[in-house]
Amino acid sequence: MLDIIRNNKKFTQGFLILITLPFAFWGVDSYVGSGGDGAVVATVGDSTISTPELQNALREQQDRMRQQLGSRMDPALFDTPQMRQAVLDFLVNQRLLSVHARKNRLTVDNAQLVSYISSVPSLQENGQFSNARYNALVAEQGVSKDVYEARLRRDMAMRQLVLPVTDAGIMGQASANRWIGGQLEQREISEIRLLPDAYIGQIKLATDAAQKYYDGNRKQFELPERVRAEFVILSKDALLAQASISDADIKARYEANADRYKEAESRRASHILFTAGKAASEAEVKAIKAKAEEVLALVRKTPADFARLAMQHSQDPGSAKNGGDLDWFARGAMVKTFDEAVFALKEGQISELVRSDFGFHIIRLTGMRSERLKPLAEVKLQIAAELKAEVAAKKFAEAAESFSNMVYEQADSLRPVADKWKLTTSQSEWLAKGVKLPAPFDNAKLAAALFTDDAVKNKRNTEAVEIAPGMMAAARIVEHKPAALQPFEPVKAEIEKYVLRDEALKLAIRDGEDKIARLAKGEAIDLKWPATRSVSRGVAQGLSAEAVRAVFKADATTLPAYAGVAVAGSGYLLYRVSGVKKVEPAKDDPRVRYLADQYARAVAEEEFSAWIAVLKQQYPVDIKKIPTATK
Repeated sequence: MLDIIRNNKKFTQGFLILITLPFAFWGVDSYVGSGGDGAVVATVGDSTISTPELQNALREQQDRMRQQLGSRMDPALFDTPQMRQAVLDFLVNQRLLSVHARKNRLTVDNAQLVSYISSVPSLQENGQFSNARYNALVAEQGVSKDVYEARLRRDMAMRQLVLPVTDAGIMGQASANRWIGGQLEQREISEIRLLPDAYIGQIKLATDAAQKYYDGNRKQFELPERVRAEFVILSKDALLAQASISDADIKARYEANADRYKEAESRRASHILFTAGKAASEAEVKAIKAKAEEVLALVRKTPADFARLAMQHSQDPGSAKNGGDLDWFARGAMVKTFDEAVFALKEGQISELVRSDFGFHIIRLTGMRSERLKPLAEVKLQIAAELKAEVAAKKFAEAAESFSNMVYEQADSLRPVADKWKLTTSQSEWLAKGVKLPAPFDNAKLAAALFTDDAVKNKRNTEAVEIAPGMMAAARIVEHKPAALQPFEPVKAEIEKYVLRDEALKLAIRDGEDKIARLAKGEAIDLKWPATRSVSRGVAQGLSAEAVRAVFKADATTLPAYAGVAVAGSGYLLYRVSGVKKVEPAKDDPRVRYLADQYARAVAEEEFSAWIAVLKQQYPVDIKKIPTATK
């Protein structure tokens, strides 16, 4: 809801959206209050944040990301310490704002609330507030109007806190220009890569080097716990295949919904288009029209050549290759002038020139269909599919609980559920604990259930897990291998390769650092520098962030200047800066406007961060132990 804040600086708008998005996605009630029941994970002044609040926030965020990313969203991301810490930090900041707002008695009265809601563009129709649109918006949130408006009041109160802070950030023009100039500055560089492979010949490994590495890094050579499992999936699709629909059911649905199967009056036409957009001059339109009239004369002379002339002259790329054919369409499907012309023609008739927003058309009507009711035979398969889907959905809803119960109650086999619902039992390959697994075990909950003591030691079925909407799965281990240390001999050769390359990598880095030090002293080194290329902080031409920082950190008062970067696992990069091009910010340069917004946003964020630090002193924050996983 806060993405419609108006009448503020652009950077302030963007920053407020960043700060307050969770209010729109999760609801203020998640953050405001005494903390609810459950273990406390943090205190903010006299307010608490409970484990259920954190878990709810994680679940809501996970649902939002699932809607955005679909199958690309990895649920395991939300069971990481980093994600839980990030969400908790966000909750703490929001609670700080809530506590501070409450202490300062910041409220929003009815007049302010009404004024704000009525000014939202998306809630207006023909320039007037639409109560229907507002009711629809509230319904989408799944809460009552009172709850929604209470949340909105709290959001608006938060704005009263945040806006003065972010607006107070003063962006000095001189410092902004220096920062923008730095972002636009271009440097001419050459790059040399010192790769480990070039140094391997200089390495002589000790005879016991591999053994020492193995002994000192045994965890690297542990094979994780592994299982092979059989599994069964109950899905709407499986039940759909089993659904049987009678002809009587199909006929009854057809007769009860006859209006659905009516086909509107339609036409089939071909056209030849001569494009003349709104921006075309009067002279251009006149010339285009003259050309269209010439072709119209040819069409009238030999109507049988319409398709050939369309392929030759039409400027509609979609239909020209098909002889101008537009296939069947109903009334209102085309722009108004074209539509009116087509429905005024008789079959086989050719129109006069028709002007539309696209240009001039020559139209030939090639087919006519009156409104009709599609016969049952024509829609029978469609109706059968709909009925089967409904039956499958109903059967799945009825079966889900029974499936879960049977998997639990008859825990020594999956055969009973497979037989009852005519499902196929499948077997997995070896599945390793702690790594990304193939479907259906890419579901974090099902994967975790596989490695519980009940599944491993007691050989019981896992619980039935909803792995996707309309799809449940249960599994049972058929073979188990505990975590084990690989013997030394089978991995000795790989260890020697690794240690050799690691030593070569260290040599490459030492050599690179030595060369940079010597070049900085002005020593002459025989290096074959390749052709230069121009880079800036914003257009890095393939440079990593570390390389960009090194190149622009190099003192370029005397050229050439040199910089070096060690690249983890890859070697060392040497850079020679042979030229610097300063760019003076110009107000009409769109890059300058974009960078000025970035700088202003950064200033606002610094101000806000500093203010949050002050609030944390005023209302002490105590982070307890964060739960290791969501439930």
